[in-house]
Order: sequence, then C-alpha cells, then structure tokens
Amino acid sequence: MPGPVLHTGATVTCPHGAPLSVVGSSRVMVSGTPAAVLTDQGNVAGCPFMVGTKPQPCLTTKWLAGATRVVASGQPLLIGPAPAATVLSADQIPAGPPIVTAGQTRVVAT
Repeated sequence: MPGPVLHTGATVTCPHGAPLSVVGSSRVMVSGTPAAVLTDQGNVAGCPFMVGTKPQPCLTTKWLAGATRVVASGQPLLIGPAPAATVLSADQIPAGPPIVTAGQTRVVAT
C-alpha cells in the first residue's frame, strides 16, 4: 500500500504517548533528514505504561514490513502514516503500533 516515506525527523510516539526516535543512517535524504529503513532502530524514552504495579515501559520498536518496491542502502523504506511495526517493552511484550503524528508528505513509496 503506498504511503509517505518515514524519516528520522518524523514525530512518532509509542501507543502511550512517549516520544519515539528513529535512529537511522541511510544515505538517502527526505526533507533534509535520513529516510528510515527496515533495519533502523526505534527507541522510546519516558513511557509511563504500567501493568498493575509493575512498570512495563515501551523501549524499542520492531519494524515488521517496509516498502516492497523502493529501497535505500539496500533496505526497504519505512512508509507511513502507520508503519507496520510494534513497540516492545524490556520483556519484549508488544504494546501496539507506533503513532506517526507528523512527517513529510512529498515522497511516497509502495
């Protein structure tokens, strides 16, 4: 499904509202920042989620799929507005998909 290419400067949060930063090193630039690819790390900071009295904050992101027809640095580009991904706690418990609230809209990939 076509969608805007996600980049490292996009505003992304975990399902609980904590900021998620995409750490990428692609040489392909979109809106002046590196395009995000399937192998990039997604880090969450300050997630407040708890299960009962045990903290279960979101920490990382597991990207599940990227563009099927466009690659950068040999890896599929991540496409939004809802990338195929899940956010994980330290215990690797899935918390849901990341939420992209702002990003570029000029470059679209399939």
